[in-house]
Amino acid sequence: MLLKSRRRQLNVDNILPLLDDVADKRQEHFIVLTYDASMHLIDKHLVFLGTVSALICHPREIFAVAIADAASGIVVCHNHPSGDPNPSSEDIKTTQQLVAAGIIIGIPLKDHVIVTKSGDHFSFSNNGML
Repeated sequence: MLLKSRRRQLNVDNILPLLDDVADKRQEHFIVLTYDASMHLIDKHLVFLGTVSALICHPREIFAVAIADAASGIVVCHNHPSGDPNPSSEDIKTTQQLVAAGIIIGIPLKDHVIVTKSGDHFSFSNNGML
């Protein structure tokens, strides 16, 4: 009997170590993690820098790196310098836009993770918001 190779499950525990370098930043850093079809990490991209309380990002730049990496899926991440990991209304709106764009482009958004310097985090996927 042949054993099928198991696809790696993408979960927040695999993502958090990749964000150690941005969790304690004083301004928001927006990261795109690109993944291949087997959910192996292709690359980590810093695509936007914000202020201490705001970040303006556009799906165009986010998916540009995903397309350049020939990614099959992406995870977006950013830090909240305030220490509160809960998503803002703008975070929710941005995530909804990225989900819609990912469907059209064919590169799904697998998760959006928010981290803080205290180690707290919020995963849109884990909270049923994707």
